[in-house]
Order: sequence, then structure tokens, then C-alpha cells
Amino acid sequence: MFLRVSCLLLIVVSSAHGSILDNRVDDWDEECKLSPGLRKEIRSYRPVVGKIIQKIVGGDFKGETWRSLSQFVDRFGARMSGSQSLEDSIDYMVEELGKAGLHAYTEEATVTNWKRGRETAVLLSPRRANLPILGLGSSVGTPGITGEVIAVETFDEFEALPEDCVKGKIVVFAPKWESYGKTVAYRSHGATVAAKKGAVAALVRSITPFSLGTLHTGYQDYEEGVKKIPVASVTVEDATRLLRMYRRNETIRIYLEMHDEDKGVAKSRNTIGELTGRQENSSVVVVSGHLDSWDVGVGAMDDGGGAFIAWHAAKFLKKLGLQPRRTIRAILWVGEEQGYWGARAYQANHSHHEEEEFNFFIESDIGTFTPTGMDFSGTKDAECIFREILQLLEPLNATQFASPIDGGPDISVWTDRGFPGASLLNKNDNYFWYHHSNADTMLVEDPDALDKCTAVFAAVSYVIADLSIEMPKIVTSL
Repeated sequence: MFLRVSCLLLIVVSSAHGSILDNRVDDWDEECKLSPGLRKEIRSYRPVVGKIIQKIVGGDFKGETWRSLSQFVDRFGARMSGSQSLEDSIDYMVEELGKAGLHAYTEEATVTNWKRGRETAVLLSPRRANLPILGLGSSVGTPGITGEVIAVETFDEFEALPEDCVKGKIVVFAPKWESYGKTVAYRSHGATVAAKKGAVAALVRSITPFSLGTLHTGYQDYEEGVKKIPVASVTVEDATRLLRMYRRNETIRIYLEMHDEDKGVAKSRNTIGELTGRQENSSVVVVSGHLDSWDVGVGAMDDGGGAFIAWHAAKFLKKLGLQPRRTIRAILWVGEEQGYWGARAYQANHSHHEEEEFNFFIESDIGTFTPTGMDFSGTKDAECIFREILQLLEPLNATQFASPIDGGPDISVWTDRGFPGASLLNKNDNYFWYHHSNADTMLVEDPDALDKCTAVFAAVSYVIADLSIEMPKIVTSL
């Protein structure tokens, strides 16, 4: 996603607290030098934050987020953009948000409408065997092709091959796992890279550090002006096996058939539930996750957990009778998996007064395991305020801070332009074991961890929404 920047808008914060920052030194606490009045105000929230945490983690609301999420995914399963299951799940969520006492409604968004059909691959030589595959999002189909295989570990290795060695072949990319950010390039661009040299199809190692024969899907981009060829993921085991065979100069032939189809776009909706602030025409603190998922697994982790800790944060604050100064708006995005379609539609619909409308953005989309803190993007002034707020999460051992945001893809539509925002840090070392696969089920979700994540979102959103000052920001307009 590329955002065009046209101008800078400076939003200056002033309040009875006076200057937010004084002189800076190395240590963040000393560096920030929050005014005594503002520091005292933030620390005054310790009792209410303690109450929020206790009620969610060990009190009346214990286990409720997990029970609600399990009922949701058991009922609707996977929620692919353009699917009836997604639309049915949105109707259900509007009803649930309303039952929770929130102001519930939807806003339209256009999403992609790619449909997976029957997918088959067979290794024909040097021996015959079925080859499990999972088409990558937006892949074109093929009624059936047979091709000799070229297998490479890196793009550099592929680029060194002459074009006449590639033309008419099926290219297998079997990269080593480095990190998601680096290795995902093979999923995103493998088909285009292969097609530029005349390949007829591409197969890509599933983007995961660990496998038990697990297939992982995900979105891939075709470059404009380059022929579209079918592309699918294969297991780590099969990708590395094919690479070994190729490097032994064995002749490998594969039959590939994929009945996937791009049906253009479809209408869908972002789902919203508001805890209305007590201040009339207040700005908004957004808490969010995305409701759509891939068509494998049931989207419990990606991103059912994120969506459900977001709206349960607002729900529990409502139950506790806590009405902050500003509105807390829980948004369940659609179309995230194919490129933030829901978030971009929402931004377009709210662009006219967005600087005044939005105070802060929060999202979770990289797991809801045991929380450790939050990461942040924004100005230095906003960072200093946010770091002080994080200290209120000591009862959860969730005070870690990182910057910039890593787990907030939808809210990046705003945070990339200077709006302050944060996403959940959690013990998600195994996140990509399950990501975009049939293993994304409720077995990944732990009730106690979900409670703690919900408490983080509820506490942080409440304090930010109730502070006497707006969070500082410098925003670049589209």
C-alpha cells in the first residue's frame, strides 16, 4: 500500500498542564520530563486500571472473551472476503455489539472476491506422488499443465539462470526462513519474478519457520504488465525435498491443476461498536482487529482474537459503568488479508475531518498470546505520555515498549501519516506456525492470555480516552 503525501498539518497540544516536555536526557523517564501535573494525572488512574484488570482477569468477566470467540468461530468458521460466512458473521456481530450496550452499526467497504477452487498437484517424476498445494490469494487458475521443474533457494540464484532455461518450466522457490518480513517476499512476488523469464507456474515454500506438513496461504501481488501465472504454496518439507532433488540433477516433472477464480470485488462492511464519551462531539480512540480471515482454518488467531479483545474491551468498560471523556470506538475491519480494503474505505469515508475525529488508534493482528506490553508510533511528545500510561499495566507485567508499530496493519493507514497509535506486544514466538493455515483454530487461543490482552486494551483505551489532553500528533494529509 502506498500513500501519497501532500502537506503537513501540525496539531499542537495545549492544556492547563503547560509544556508536556522539558529538557531531555538519555533515560526515557528523565528524557521526557512530563509536567508534574500530567504525570500526577496519569498515575491517578492506577486504582481504576487495577479495577479493570481485576474484573477481567480474575473477576466477573474472567474467561468471557475466550467463550465468546469460541462460539463465534465454531458457528461461522473461516470468513473469507466475498464469502457469505463473512457477511453472516458481520450481521451476528452487529447484534452482539448492540446486546453489549454499545452503539452498533456498519459502514460499507468494497473487498476483493477471489475464490479458491479445486487444486491438485502431482509429482510425476522421478517418482509419482501427490503433492499437497494451497493456492495463494489472487492466483489465476489453470485447467492443467505439466512442466519440468527448476528449484532455487533465493531470488539471486534464480536471476543467475538464463531465460531459455526457465521458459516453459515450473519454478519452485524454497527459501530459508529468515523472518516473516524477509521471507514473505517469495510469496508476494515469486509468481511475477518467475513469469518475467517465461515460467508457466510457480510453487513457493510455505512462509513458516516450523512445519508438520502444514500448508500456509496468503496474498500475492501480480506486477502490472507481467503475464499472470498460477502460484501455490507447498509444504516446507516438499519445497526442500524438490530443491535437493533438483540439485542432484534429477529431472522433476509436476502436473498442476488449479480452478481458482478472481470474481472482481464484492460489497462488505466494517463493523463498529461505540462506547460513547461523556464529552459531546469528542474525538475518538479506536480499538480494533479484523474480522475477515483466509479460507483455511477458522481465523481464531488471525484475527479473531484481535477483533474480540478489541470489542470486549469496550463491552467490559460499559459493564463497569466507566464512561470516558472521549468515545471509544471498536472497529472490526474487513478485507485486511488482501490489503487493508476495509481500513482504506473507512479512511476515505472519514477523511474530511479525520485530524479532529481521531485521537488514537489501537490494533492487535499478530497474536493474542500472553501480553508483554505495546509498541507505538507517533511523536516524541505522544510517546512520553504513552510510556507513562504503560506503567499502569504493572499488575499484568505488560509494560514493555517498542517502536515503531509492528502489529497494526489496518491502522497503518493512519499511523504511517503521523496519527499516534499502538499495537499489542505478546509472547507470539510461535505465531507463524499457525498463520494462514488449517492450524489456526481455537486450540491456539488460551483463555487466561485472552483475558490479559483484553485488560490491556480496556485499560489503555480508557486512560487515553479519559485524559484531560488530546494525544499530540503531526499528521501528513493524503
